[in-house]
Amino acid sequence: MSKIETQALSAPRGGAMDKFLNFIERAGNKIPDPALLFFWGLVSVWVLSAILSHVDFGLIHPVTQAPVEINNLLTGDNIAHFLSTMVKNFTGFAPLGIVLVAMLGVGVAEASGFINTGLKKMLAFTPQKLLTPMLILVAIVSHTAADAGYVLVIPLGGIIFHAAGRHPLAGIAAAFAGVSGGFSANFIPSGVDPLLAGFTQEAAVIYDPSYVVNPLANIYFTGLSSLVIIAIGWYVTEKVIEPRLANTPIDDDAEEAPDLGSFTALESKAFSRAGWSMIAGIALLIAALIPEASPFRSPTGELTAFDAPVMESIVPLIFILFVIPGVVYGKVAGTFKKSDDVIKAMTKTMAGMGSFMVMAFFIAQFLVAFSASNLGTLLALSGAQALQALDLPPQVTIVGMILLTASVNLLVGSASAKWALIGPIMVPMLMAVGLSPELTQAAFRVGDSVSNIISPMMVFFPLVVVYMQRYVKSSGIGSLASMMMPYSIAMLIGWTAFLLLYWFIGIPLGIQAPYTYSPM
Repeated sequence: MSKIETQALSAPRGGAMDKFLNFIERAGNKIPDPALLFFWGLVSVWVLSAILSHVDFGLIHPVTQAPVEINNLLTGDNIAHFLSTMVKNFTGFAPLGIVLVAMLGVGVAEASGFINTGLKKMLAFTPQKLLTPMLILVAIVSHTAADAGYVLVIPLGGIIFHAAGRHPLAGIAAAFAGVSGGFSANFIPSGVDPLLAGFTQEAAVIYDPSYVVNPLANIYFTGLSSLVIIAIGWYVTEKVIEPRLANTPIDDDAEEAPDLGSFTALESKAFSRAGWSMIAGIALLIAALIPEASPFRSPTGELTAFDAPVMESIVPLIFILFVIPGVVYGKVAGTFKKSDDVIKAMTKTMAGMGSFMVMAFFIAQFLVAFSASNLGTLLALSGAQALQALDLPPQVTIVGMILLTASVNLLVGSASAKWALIGPIMVPMLMAVGLSPELTQAAFRVGDSVSNIISPMMVFFPLVVVYMQRYVKSSGIGSLASMMMPYSIAMLIGWTAFLLLYWFIGIPLGIQAPYTYSPM
């Protein structure tokens, strides 16, 4: 009897939380296929835009200072524009290229056996008890490489757990929680830090023209938050998710768990040579990045800025750094006997991405229409004004800021788009009551992270459903939402409490980052 089957016999049933999650799963899975869901969402946006375009909401956009109006997408001009840009909307959908290009490289490395042997070696020195926190830690670190975690860490989480005799969906859930739920928890600076700080400063100068926000204003808080997210993810995975998933059997025709018990001398030799080839590639990249005049740096000489070519090349670099060792491993181990085998590996990988590409088509059309309609802007600004009208104590206001952001995040996925809308209202408003822009930004980052993992609007959400269907074909949006809900609730409560405690103790949020604001 397998470990998963043994767990199924002893798994607890019938608790209040279990009933709640079962309800979410049943209700969510009654929702149509994700592709159809976004199609009907697109139709709803069209209809709502036509109805609400005649309503005066009395809101002023904080950046443009123009009245917020809903654009009617059912006019002749807008329909013609939509049809003429439909293909461009699809091909320009950022996650599509990211996923497909990265998966080409990963597919080669997986088909050759390089990833399989690497997992064997990793599990050989990672104690079983530390497998979950190790996976979440890797997921958190993956934030540094833009969206790499979504196409690398999350599917590998399923493979690692499956190989270790644990439910693969639990591995996917733990990795997703680290990559997306803990999006703002990272002790390594990334391009997100200066991006958000730029918006924060633009919002702060509305109230104080001389105010300056350091790009690393939250780095100490986000770094220590990594420990909080690992602890929460570890507990929820092993105490809530795995017992519940024990009642979810893996399909008979699901991908088999790789045998990670031992590896042959040939596999070890092939992995060694492939590993050295990857290290050599990384060394060459580092050598190219070191010079101040490196073409991979931004115009201002930064490596982590979003306009730095190295940051814009993350996905191609993933492709290269997986293809090279994959080919080397395949040649040494004999899994690739001719060059055609490499192409066949890529073809097989793309064949499995068909359902994602269909979903991506409809998601892309929906997101473009939702943005063009201004419905997201209306909802974000309405929520911010409601919070402002409550006039709450500072700590309660910060909690309200987190809840507002988490709610808006269910409708507007992009962190920069949300902060561009909410920031110009919340930052000056909280400065007026003595709270610093850096503290407001920290609260935003908490709220922006915790609801990612339960929002179908998050562009990678359908991709995670595809990963789940490799093992349980009946998985749907409801399955993923119910599986991730405990993480979302626990992170919302735990991370908010951590920020309040952090504030109470007075630990610096980051570099040049006060908690309070007082005009000079």
